[in-house]
Amino acid sequence: MAKAALSFVSLLSFVSLVVAAPAHQRRAACSNGRSASNDACCVWFDVLDDIQESLFDGGECGEEVHESLRLTFHDAIGFSPALTSQGQFGGGGADGSIIKFSDIETDFPANNGVDEIVELQKPLALKHNVSFGDFIQFAGAVGVSNCANGPRLQFLAGRPDATEASPNFLVPEPSDPVDSILARMGDAGFSPDEVIALLASHSVAAQDTIDPSIAGSPFDSTPSQFDSQFFVETLLKGTAFPGNGSNRGEVEAHWLVNSGSNQTLFLLATLVRLALGSHSSVSKPDTINSRFEAAMAKMAILGQDASKLVDCSEVIPVASNTNVKPPTLPAGKTQDDIEASCSIEAFPTLTADAGPATTVARVPAS
Repeated sequence: MAKAALSFVSLLSFVSLVVAAPAHQRRAACSNGRSASNDACCVWFDVLDDIQESLFDGGECGEEVHESLRLTFHDAIGFSPALTSQGQFGGGGADGSIIKFSDIETDFPANNGVDEIVELQKPLALKHNVSFGDFIQFAGAVGVSNCANGPRLQFLAGRPDATEASPNFLVPEPSDPVDSILARMGDAGFSPDEVIALLASHSVAAQDTIDPSIAGSPFDSTPSQFDSQFFVETLLKGTAFPGNGSNRGEVEAHWLVNSGSNQTLFLLATLVRLALGSHSSVSKPDTINSRFEAAMAKMAILGQDASKLVDCSEVIPVASNTNVKPPTLPAGKTQDDIEASCSIEAFPTLTADAGPATTVARVPAS
């Protein structure tokens, strides 16, 4: 009996050692003295070093970051279960097809302007021998981390190469009716609230092709941090167009500095006025990053089998934190200037910045 008991204790000890083993698992040695939980993640430290220097100008939150973030969406949203159910190819989702088949996909109307970032990213992905799908999502996640107060996005590696180009007309356009945008995003698996969460990316966005007449003006700039002020400015009632008139996909602006990049040129901003979660995003800015992270994690694996991917999120840098003031109304504005249409949730009461109303001169028509 004693011998049996001893054997049982020995068995328990063995099981304990087996269970505990992963906690002591040796980390993979990577370049420059770094380590990773999986060998497959080591290459991404090298990619990180390269793109921070050669793509993002030493780790800045600039135009290439905005374009890289845009590319994550334009590649991934090429995914339609509805087409697949009809016996057609519904796209491979986040598979890098927009780079592999760039001669086809950059000609799609909704992909106007992505050719430049595609040509910048393609040789870097080839240099490091990683898939285009992985590179696109990695560059987007690293880019966001360069923006102050930006979220730390999940990054899973191991996407196989795309096998064919995405079908046309799967990328929503700013000029599309709101119900069409929601239907397209719903087909890809996103709820209206998740669409709003993804819109937080526009807090570090700019426009290049919707209204070329404002290029180089105060309306045309790329903010360098994530904050909830974007939602406040989105909800301000528009009064006029900043450029040479109404362009396809453009809505009237409230004529404040940066309104061209934050609101004017995105008809998608209408969604914010309709979403039940938009008001809480204004009053609880800490929720913006977490919602954006969750929606981006979902988008980044559209069309992929997540169980076959390796979590290399540890390679993504952590964004710097700055003291961001709570959202406010711009100087000269009142609560009456907010176009809040959510009948269920009251819009939070905001104070206005001190000083005279901030305006910029209209860009002369060319």
